Amino acid sequence: METKMDHYNQEMKNRLKRIEGQVRGVLKMMDEEKDCRDVITQLSAARTAMDRAVGYIVAKNLEKCIRTTHENEDSAEELINEAVQMIVKSR
Repeated sequence: METKMDHYNQEMKNRLKRIEGQVRGVLKMMDEEKDCRDVITQLSAARTAMDRAVGYIVAKNLEKCIRTTHENEDSAEELINEAVQMIVKSR
Protein backbone atom coordinates (compact mmCIF):
# COMPACT_ATOMS: atom_id res chain seq x y z
CA MET A 1 0.00 0.00 0.00
CA GLU A 2 1.29 3.43 -0.96
CA THR A 3 1.77 6.00 1.77
CA LYS A 4 2.28 9.74 1.52
CA MET A 5 6.04 9.25 1.81
CA ASP A 6 6.24 6.84 -1.13
CA HIS A 7 7.60 8.59 -4.20
CA TYR A 8 7.89 5.45 -6.32
CA ASN A 9 4.97 3.06 -6.34
CA GLN A 10 5.06 -0.63 -7.24
CA GLU A 11 3.83 0.05 -10.80
CA MET A 12 6.89 2.26 -11.38
CA LYS A 13 9.20 -0.44 -10.04
CA ASN A 14 7.46 -3.13 -12.10
CA ARG A 15 8.00 -1.09 -15.28
CA LEU A 16 11.72 -0.94 -14.56
CA LYS A 17 11.88 -4.66 -13.77
CA ARG A 18 10.32 -5.39 -17.17
CA ILE A 19 12.92 -3.14 -18.82
CA GLU A 20 15.64 -4.94 -16.89
CA GLY A 21 14.31 -8.21 -18.30
CA GLN A 22 14.33 -6.77 -21.81
CA VAL A 23 17.97 -5.71 -21.45
CA ARG A 24 18.94 -9.13 -20.11
CA GLY A 25 17.18 -10.62 -23.13
CA VAL A 26 19.22 -8.41 -25.46
CA LEU A 27 22.45 -9.49 -23.78
CA LYS A 28 21.42 -13.12 -24.22
CA MET A 29 20.68 -12.47 -27.89
CA MET A 30 24.16 -10.99 -28.27
CA ASP A 31 25.74 -14.00 -26.54
CA GLU A 32 23.82 -16.24 -28.95
CA GLU A 33 25.05 -14.16 -31.93
CA LYS A 34 21.50 -13.30 -33.01
CA ASP A 35 20.94 -11.14 -36.07
CA CYS A 36 21.85 -7.46 -35.61
CA ARG A 37 18.40 -6.34 -36.77
CA ASP A 38 16.73 -8.40 -34.07
CA VAL A 39 19.06 -7.02 -31.40
CA ILE A 40 18.41 -3.44 -32.53
CA THR A 41 14.65 -4.07 -32.56
CA GLN A 42 14.78 -5.24 -28.96
CA LEU A 43 17.05 -2.36 -27.91
CA SER A 44 14.60 0.09 -29.49
CA ALA A 45 11.75 -1.51 -27.58
CA ALA A 46 13.71 -1.17 -24.33
CA ARG A 47 14.46 2.48 -25.08
CA THR A 48 10.77 3.16 -25.76
CA ALA A 49 9.84 1.44 -22.50
CA MET A 50 12.42 3.56 -20.65
CA ASP A 51 11.04 6.77 -22.19
CA ARG A 52 7.54 5.78 -21.13
CA ALA A 53 8.76 4.97 -17.61
CA VAL A 54 10.32 8.43 -17.33
CA GLY A 55 7.06 10.04 -18.44
CA TYR A 56 5.00 7.92 -16.06
CA ILE A 57 7.22 8.64 -13.06
CA VAL A 58 7.35 12.38 -13.75
CA ALA A 59 3.58 12.55 -14.31
CA LYS A 60 2.69 10.62 -11.15
CA ASN A 61 5.06 12.60 -8.96
CA LEU A 62 3.91 15.88 -10.51
CA GLU A 63 0.31 14.92 -9.82
CA LYS A 64 1.21 14.14 -6.20
CA CYS A 65 3.10 17.43 -5.80
CA ILE A 66 0.29 19.50 -7.27
CA ARG A 67 -2.28 17.81 -5.06
CA THR A 68 -0.23 18.64 -1.96
CA THR A 69 0.52 22.23 -3.02
CA HIS A 70 -1.48 24.76 -1.04
CA GLU A 71 -3.50 25.81 -4.09
CA ASN A 72 -0.78 28.34 -4.89
CA GLU A 73 -1.02 28.91 -8.63
CA ASP A 74 2.60 30.09 -8.89
CA SER A 75 3.89 26.94 -7.14
CA ALA A 76 1.81 24.68 -9.36
CA GLU A 77 3.03 26.47 -12.50
CA GLU A 78 6.63 26.14 -11.30
CA LEU A 79 6.18 22.41 -10.67
CA ILE A 80 4.68 21.89 -14.11
CA ASN A 81 7.53 23.77 -15.79
CA GLU A 82 10.09 21.75 -13.84
CA ALA A 83 8.40 18.49 -14.86
CA VAL A 84 8.33 19.51 -18.52
CA GLN A 85 12.06 20.31 -18.36
CA MET A 86 12.75 16.88 -16.79
CA ILE A 87 10.92 15.18 -19.65
CA VAL A 88 12.70 17.27 -22.29
CA LYS A 89 16.13 16.53 -20.76
CA SER A 90 15.38 12.80 -20.69
CA ARG A 91 14.97 12.72 -24.48
